[in-house]
Amino acid sequence: MEITKTQFKDQLDSLLDRLNNDNEEIVITDNGKPLFKVLKYHESVSTSELFAPLRGKVKYYEDLTTPTTEEWSDV
Repeated sequence: MEITKTQFKDQLDSLLDRLNNDNEEIVITDNGKPLFKVLKYHESVSTSELFAPLRGKVKYYEDLTTPTTEEWSDV
């Protein structure tokens, strides 16, 4: 949904209810140009939870802390 700043200000309560119920995004415009995108907050997954299925499955064949500048000398 796209609305102007004035419409957003005038209809704030109903728009927040709509966001909460419908998970819809609202783009707020000024003179036809997008200024803001308003959407419902979602809890993000932590990095450890995101990569938990890969734990113990990744193999390292080299020391990850050694510099790699020699490999990039031709660039």
